[in-house]
Amino acid sequence: MSLLEQPPRPAGALARLRRPGRSGASGNGPGGRPRPVRELLLIIVLFGAYKLGRLLANGRVTEAFDNAHRVWHLERVLALPGETGVQHGLLHSELLVHAANCYYAYVHFPATAVFLLWIYLRRPAHYRWVRRTIVLLTAAALVLHLLVPLAPPRMLPATGLIDTAARFGPSVYGAPQTDTIANQYAAMPSLHIGWAALIALGLVVTSRTRWRWLWLLHPVLTIAVVVATANHYWLDGVVVLALLSVIVLLLRPPVADEPAG
Repeated sequence: MSLLEQPPRPAGALARLRRPGRSGASGNGPGGRPRPVRELLLIIVLFGAYKLGRLLANGRVTEAFDNAHRVWHLERVLALPGETGVQHGLLHSELLVHAANCYYAYVHFPATAVFLLWIYLRRPAHYRWVRRTIVLLTAAALVLHLLVPLAPPRMLPATGLIDTAARFGPSVYGAPQTDTIANQYAAMPSLHIGWAALIALGLVVTSRTRWRWLWLLHPVLTIAVVVATANHYWLDGVVVLALLSVIVLLLRPPVADEPAG
């Protein structure tokens, strides 16, 4: 048998590594995984722009408190449940108060970062959809932060609510007048709730287990925490969920992909 008649040998390990990856495993295909350095730089730039934009809304204290009174009054007109009842239920246990403060302080950013890393590695086709969705949601929230500065309920004596983080700890905020890291007058809308809802949505869409619906507990718990700790009004959550719904209607998630290798 001549060499030309012999069947081709299986490709070696090195040759297999040099072959283009499956769709979704690299950044070349339409559903491929974007290059990690570019994505990291993009996230850093977007996060920096968001923090800068929030700080640009500082200094509008009077307007923020006027808007807070309007929101509080509107919630009473709409007959929404009182935030005070949620907080009073929490205050029956100092352990629960401390747990809620920790959840508010330490879960928001880490959970979002872990979710983005997981979906980047395991569901690359969905990662692009999640990235676009979170960018649009955060940009829309930033516009509202600039247009409608809003003091959180913990600052508004009319609510009868207390600042549980300042009273029991841990607290991520300093005095509003000297806080150069966060704009505390940007309660509308709540990105704590918006990002938590997006995490749950992304995990429900990309999972196949029947237990995937339990991820909805994350935004539900987040809503309870931000209200009970007096960091947000109900309407802060209503607005961000409405924004997310519109964005998801515009940016449909892709068909579920197989886990990346």
